Parts: sequence; structure tokens; C-alpha cells
Amino acid sequence: MSGSGKNYINEASGLMSWLTTRDHKRIGLLYFYSIALFFLIGGIFALLIRTELFKSGLLFPPEMYNRFMTYHGIIMVFFVIVPGVPAILGNILLPLHIGARDVAFPTVTLMSWYCYWLGAVLAVSTLFMGGADTGWTFYTPYSINFSAANITAAFAAFVAGFSSILTGVNFVTTVHKLRCPGMTMKRIPLFVWSLYATAILQVLATPVVGITVALLAMENIFGIGVFDPELGGDPVLFQHFFWFYSHPAVYIMILPAMGIISELITTFSRKTIFGYTAIAYSSLGIAAVSFLVWGHHMYVSGQSEIAALIFSVLTMLVGVPTAIKLFNWVATMYKGSIQMQSPMLYALGFMFIFTIGGVTGIFLSTIATDVHFHDTYFVVAHFHYVMVGGTLMSIMGGALYWFPKITGKMFDEPMARLSFVFIFVGFNVTFFPQFVLGAMGMPRRYADYLPAFESLNQISTLGSYTIGFGFLIALYVFVQGSLRGAKAPMNPWGAKTLEWTIPSPPPHENFETIPTVTAGPYEYR
Repeated sequence: MSGSGKNYINEASGLMSWLTTRDHKRIGLLYFYSIALFFLIGGIFALLIRTELFKSGLLFPPEMYNRFMTYHGIIMVFFVIVPGVPAILGNILLPLHIGARDVAFPTVTLMSWYCYWLGAVLAVSTLFMGGADTGWTFYTPYSINFSAANITAAFAAFVAGFSSILTGVNFVTTVHKLRCPGMTMKRIPLFVWSLYATAILQVLATPVVGITVALLAMENIFGIGVFDPELGGDPVLFQHFFWFYSHPAVYIMILPAMGIISELITTFSRKTIFGYTAIAYSSLGIAAVSFLVWGHHMYVSGQSEIAALIFSVLTMLVGVPTAIKLFNWVATMYKGSIQMQSPMLYALGFMFIFTIGGVTGIFLSTIATDVHFHDTYFVVAHFHYVMVGGTLMSIMGGALYWFPKITGKMFDEPMARLSFVFIFVGFNVTFFPQFVLGAMGMPRRYADYLPAFESLNQISTLGSYTIGFGFLIALYVFVQGSLRGAKAPMNPWGAKTLEWTIPSPPPHENFETIPTVTAGPYEYR
């Protein structure tokens, strides 16, 4: 940590000062260390999956492979991607963006972190109960046969859901009640708009998955017939409940990522963002439509043709607000003085990867092609291009962009660019061949496959190791910058939002005097 005087990092010392802190910035760092740990664990499971799939034939027993797949999905979805941006960068930056000294409910912020850890401990504890093997979706009928590991893993998702709900309530209240004078809703940064739309989804959608896994547990423990046909239940009902939450959860993952990209594009293009109002409202549009499209996951589940047609049309409508963002980002860069710093490289990588993910989503929203691609590696590739590639690219870009503000230090820029090269190339080498494998008919979730699929799987596995190496370089960048980085200037990127008007690292109270805003957040001209 650099600089003289008190700031949020050194305003108190000792482990207990961190474990009991109400400072939103410290809690954001606690989330960062926690999520980084589970990202490492989830990544190890991913490499084990790809190692098994390097050659046809079995390296691990099929039951062990099922557990690798289950834990990779549960950890990455519920403990990395869903909480990633809101819990880390949202907690740290939301009050700084709107000129507030704290979030609306500081104690609730700390409580959300403890809920996160309670859920994570429950999930990991199932490794010592024989291991969960239902996949991250807990699909029935796999999960309706009583197993202590499966029930505990589902309960872990239930507990972790409270972390999302508490964060969402906190963010909505903070945005409405704590904006500084002059900070109207049409002047808040686009990252705040994305957090606001995400918070609405967290509050409205997360209880659905909580109720669903609670019903699943009651059925297993008490024999109440909800999803088990032998007890008078309907296993397809679980899919309806699960995807009614999980498709909005897709945008819980991606909306805040899009907010980061808006900040990076305008800063490193040295231009006022093009179409601010359209981008802001498109976040709310995506959030609204996301509640209406869950049925496109269930075209082959026996739903009516009319319902499938309606879900298909609604799914394609999601492309409208999404395309608004992409076109406006490109328009912002047009004739801009683009600076190819490492955060901007990650922003451009996000645009490339997310565009591929979005275009391939059209194939899965179209009933005729989805019937062929359903439950193949085409779906795996699409999901990772949208969720993992898009979200992780934005997290890396945002973490590097705000690293000087959070730590007061600069990082090794050449090494940060090198990490981008390995992550970007490795990601595409890993997942693009899986589109071809899916089109060839290779099913997902299988521990073994036909020899005809081997060469593409080998390419994919080599790409996964390349990604891992890229993240090791990124780890070096963050550790080296935190320990030995040069002192950061107050505003190294020349950005225009409020957080860059205060010292780095920020003081405990954020603003010595609450600012008054008289213009929009991106006034470069």
C-alpha cells in the first residue's frame, strides 16, 4: 500500500478488524480473496475434466468424472461467476460512483459475505460425504434419490442465494437513497446502471431457486411428492422452477460485466459514451426479458409447440438490447483516440467472445436447430462463450482498471498484456472446437467418447491448460503490483467518474466532502 495518511486499508489493523468491518471497500476485498480461492478450486476441477477428455477411453472412473463435473459447475456458477462482479467491484465502487460515503446497509454487506462463506463451506463439505454427482443443475431424477452429499450441495446453493439477495437489496436502496446532490438517474455511471438492473434480478429471481432446492430437500428427507413421479410429482416441474431462476441468473452474471465494458470503452477511447440513455435502459430491458425466456431450455422436454414458439420469439428479443450495447460501444470507439492498455484489451476480448456467444445463441433459440444441438458440446461452448469468457474477461479488465484506485499502486503492464494473450487465445482454442464437436453430435456430460472426436478434444484440452497458464500470469500481476508496484497517480487513466477524484487508496469515509454533480459522467468534450 502506498501513500501517506489514513485510508480504508490501514484505518484499522488486525484480523478481527477485517472480519467485523462495515467498510464496503474492505468487504469487497474479502469477497475478492474468497472468490479467487474458489475460482482456483473450480479451475482445478475444469482441468481434471479436460484431462479425462484428452483421449477416448477412461482415465478416471465414470463416477469420479461426474463429481468433477458437478463441483466444477457448482463452484464456478454459484461461488465465482454469479457473485463475481457485484460482490467484488460492486461493493467497492458503487458508493464511490454515486458520491456516497457507504452503502445503505453496511452490516447487511458483511452478512452477505458470511452467507457466501457458509454456502461455500457446505458445498465443499460434500466432498467428504462421498461427493455430489447431480451436475450443477441438480436435475431430477438424478437428485431425488436421497444422498447426504446431494442434499447438502443443494442446501449450499440455497444458503449462497441469501448472499445475492442481501447484496441486491443493498444496491437498490443505495442507488435510490444515497446519490450525491446533482447525481440524477440520468447522470449515474453505466456501471451503476448495470449493478442496479442486476440487483433487481437478484432480489426477484434468487428466491425461486431457493424455494426449489428447499422443495427438493423436503422431498428427499420427508417423502413429500413434488418432483418424484413415484410420489405423484413431476420431474419436468423442477426444470421450470430451475430455469425460471437460472436464465435471469445468466444476466446476473453478464449485466454487471457489460457495465464494466462501458466504463472501459469510454475511458480508453477518450470519448463520451455514445447513446448513454439507450445503454442504460437496455440493461433494464435485458433484465425484464430474461424472466420470459426460460422455456428455450426445454424444447425437448415435451412442452407444447405453441409454448416453444413463444419462447423462441422472446429469446430472440434479448438480442435487441444486447445489440444496442455492442453497437454503441463500437460507435464510441469510432474516431476515438484508442489507448490499447491491458484493461482495454480485455474489453475488446469481451466484445469478440460475447459476440460469438450471442450469435450461437440464435441457433439454440431456434427450435429446429436446438433439437439437434440440445445436450451436445455446442451448448457447452455457447454457455462458456457467454458466461465464462464474457464475465471473466470483464472481471479481469475491471480489476486491472480499478487496481490503482483500490490498492494505490500500479501493476506490471507488459505482464498484464501477456496474461490477456494467453487467456484469450487459450479460451478460443478450448471452446471453439466444442462448437464443431456439438455439431458432430458429441453429447455433453459423458466421461468417454468415440475415437472420431479425439483430435478436437485434444486441441480443446491443450487450450484449457493455456488458459490456466494465463491466469497464473495474472496472479503474478496482481501480487507483484500489490507488494511492489509503483505509487499510482490519482487518475492514471484520465477517467471522468467520481471515484477518480479522491486519493488512492480511498479514505475510510470515501469523500471528505460530499460532491455536487453538475454534468454527466463521461464529459470528455
